[in-house]
Amino acid sequence: MSIEHFYDVAVKWKAGRTGVLSSTELDNTIEVATPPQFPNGVPGIWSPEHLLVAAVNSCFMTTFLSVADNSKLRYHSFECAAKGKLETVEGKYMISEITLNPVVELENEEDRERAIRILQKTEANCLISNSVKSKIIFEPEVKVAALAHHS
Repeated sequence: MSIEHFYDVAVKWKAGRTGVLSSTELDNTIEVATPPQFPNGVPGIWSPEHLLVAAVNSCFMTTFLSVADNSKLRYHSFECAAKGKLETVEGKYMISEITLNPVVELENEEDRERAIRILQKTEANCLISNSVKSKIIFEPEVKVAALAHHS
């Protein structure tokens, strides 16, 4: 069975090196700009580079939430830091790798191995990661919540 979905995004130049992203499917817009590391770049505004790393990171989170829910994993928290590396490869700029550092805090130690398997399944099934040619470096961490009181 083949599934197709489409996601429409438009960009409109504002001034200088800035523009605005919008979608007929969404209520809000995102201001975007050339990052400050490039000529005439603008600090403090989301760049295409940030958005690419954010797409991978947010897809990882939404995939985790789905896999963990389907697996009935009990967890206190999930967060994930991501870092994209921009470099020149074969004479062209590219985000060559994105490091994901997900941290899951569990309710129980006995869920640790299952949580690791769920994180691995998440990484393998993240559709945005599967859509980019950047190397995805996956460095998960699973913690167990400290008990509120000790007997």
